[in-house]
Amino acid sequence: MSNMRRTIIIAIIVFLSAIGGVMAGRLIVNPPVPPENELHALLHNGLDLDANQHAKLEALEKQFAIRKQALELEMRADNAKLAAAIENEHGYGTEVAAAIDQSHMAMGQLQKETLEHIFAMRALLRPDQVAKFDAAVVKALTADQK
Repeated sequence: MSNMRRTIIIAIIVFLSAIGGVMAGRLIVNPPVPPENELHALLHNGLDLDANQHAKLEALEKQFAIRKQALELEMRADNAKLAAAIENEHGYGTEVAAAIDQSHMAMGQLQKETLEHIFAMRALLRPDQVAKFDAAVVKALTADQK
């Protein structure tokens, strides 16, 4: 019984140590900020927007959020159709190929509308703000995704 008790105590100590290590690691190492969040932060904090620009930016973001959500729901529905096609055909057949093509249409539309949104935001900026914004967009598009 004492061996069992010792094993349980050691297991608890190891578990608590692991939890402590994870917590310490999260406090010490900040995860990298995704480039798209850097772009958002730059827009709201790094470009010294005036009140009119802020108001127009908020309106653009609300409008785009609705459209983005609709396209993401469409992509989820397309993924469900793809899953059903895979389940039905058990291979790469015409139904699967059609479902893939359909899902690519929604993905492409989201990408197009995202770029339209970026250019709409850019149009709100003064000439002294554009260079920083453009650099952040290029960074967001070329950053390594990990």
